[in-house]
Amino acid sequence: MRNLQTAVRLRPVDLAREHGLSTQAVRNYEAAGILPPADRTDTGYRAYTPRHAQALRVFLALLPGHGHGTAAAILRAVHDGDEAGALRLVDETHAQLLADRRTLRAVEDALRGLEPDARRAPHRGETFIGPLASRLRIRPATLRQWERAGLVRPRRDPATGYRVYDAAAVRDAELTHLLRRGGYRLEQIAQLVEQVRTAGGLEPLAGTLAGWHDRLTVRGRALLGGAAALEAYLRRYGSDGPVSGAAPAAAPPA
Repeated sequence: MRNLQTAVRLRPVDLAREHGLSTQAVRNYEAAGILPPADRTDTGYRAYTPRHAQALRVFLALLPGHGHGTAAAILRAVHDGDEAGALRLVDETHAQLLADRRTLRAVEDALRGLEPDARRAPHRGETFIGPLASRLRIRPATLRQWERAGLVRPRRDPATGYRVYDAAAVRDAELTHLLRRGGYRLEQIAQLVEQVRTAGGLEPLAGTLAGWHDRLTVRGRALLGGAAALEAYLRRYGSDGPVSGAAPAAAPPA
């Protein structure tokens, strides 16, 4: 009896219909390395297998948590035989999620201690543009852009002219960074930052921060789902599994 894996041949439209995609999208995914290379029929048509169908499911499972670029890079690494590289990309996304959670917690802590008038915030924990940019994992030019937009207000050292970020300016930079990662525009952030400066507490941003908590939770669950799909794929087709859509060859008779 023929093995089911070797007998089943799928067309691009078969993969596309399962997910409501176009056949061109499926071909593009193959060209990008998201799907392994497909065999061709004698007439030149692509002949996909259950492995290709599963690879597409894995990509779509990875997509909500990792984003298109990283999800594609993970599967390219798998199909290039670089399983360690694929797992490193997974780790980097989880590390970023953890960093986002820590930033959110830091912003909440900072807002709870906010004085009614931000201009009277004590000059404790002062830092310069380079260390602050490094801490937020952004470029110093980004901090200068935020300053021009009124989002961050460092003072200038009278002796050197260097920008000095006190606790209030660091808080505003952290808040801006968090909201930018959440997809907010600079104009929206400016309004929120100004509310925080004048309101003296967490209340103006309570809804925003609660919503961001929810988004981080959704992303964390998405990462779990993507990890489960990837693990199943690696178990079947990874470095210890078959290297093509066909099933492993039968063991020779004893």
